[in-house]
Amino acid sequence: MSEPYTVTKTRTGKNQTKKSIFDFLYTDIAIDLGTANTLIYSRDEGIVLNEPSIVAINSQGDTVATGYEARLMHEKTHKNIRTIRPLQDGVIADFEMAEQMIRGMIKKVRVKWYSTTRQMVVCVPSGITEVERRAVRDSAEHAGAKEVYLVDEPMAAAIGIGLDVHEPYGNMIVDIGGGTTEIAVIALSGVVYAESVRLGGDELNEDIIGYFRRNHNLLIGERTAEKIKCEIGSATPLDEELEMITKGRDLINGVPRTRQVTSKDVREAISESVNTIVEAITKSLEHTPPELSADILDRGIMLTGGGALLRNLDKLIMETTDLPVHIAEDPLTAVVRGTGAILEDLDYYKTVIT
Repeated sequence: MSEPYTVTKTRTGKNQTKKSIFDFLYTDIAIDLGTANTLIYSRDEGIVLNEPSIVAINSQGDTVATGYEARLMHEKTHKNIRTIRPLQDGVIADFEMAEQMIRGMIKKVRVKWYSTTRQMVVCVPSGITEVERRAVRDSAEHAGAKEVYLVDEPMAAAIGIGLDVHEPYGNMIVDIGGGTTEIAVIALSGVVYAESVRLGGDELNEDIIGYFRRNHNLLIGERTAEKIKCEIGSATPLDEELEMITKGRDLINGVPRTRQVTSKDVREAISESVNTIVEAITKSLEHTPPELSADILDRGIMLTGGGALLRNLDKLIMETTDLPVHIAEDPLTAVVRGTGAILEDLDYYKTVIT
């Protein structure tokens, strides 16, 4: 019989990597390069940055702002400034802007002006093509990294929540990010089966925008949709339905107006996308080898990523699969914590990086 679900302390690798007297000249970092947010982990320091994956440029193509500063400008710019999100559906859509964004993020965390980036570990969706992997690697190298290692997001998430990925037991990880939902069954340092659905939190925002346009003739922005989703969104009916007031532009007369929104409205708006995620999880279970299925029955499904925070999503998955479902502690940082653990001990995790 498989061992019951347990979470072990993540290896940090400290005191295992040989130190050099020249280490102070370098900054080794791990990056969770997400569609919605970019998180950076610095060796021996932990998570040092968590900001939106967005860059603002002027008419000459120069970077004006990255991260939070650029996010504040989003959908509020004039003709001389543009805000760009260089990642779409979990992959780089604008190579040049991605490079500028990475440079800007690294500049924010590099406290020593004389240091350079020696090693960089970057997590990527498991379902991307070799061309897309090359684009990520090239962007990291052009941003100044001497050595670049890539790791699949579900593997990083599993390490980040404290699972020993080297053991011969199956673990199912569902990482719901901004652009993709990564589903993987992991055992013996490898991905036995993976399903990557190019649907995540951004798609839910688009669903909400479309719903209010169609049903209420109200045009709302991406930031407003994100706020609605986070504050009152849910996957199944709530014991006490929530309400909030939202603002937008009336599509009939063109003037600003407010409207009361309920959690039932939001649930109706995102139901199709949520069901797609649940169906992908069910499909992954159908393709899992029997012995590993037994392990998952004992250990359950682990949810990570920002999408795991959607109210009652774990309950919906539990009802559909009849399996235990666990939401990771601090699911938003699980991937970068795992990527950081790999950075701290590259030798131990050499089988999970490329």
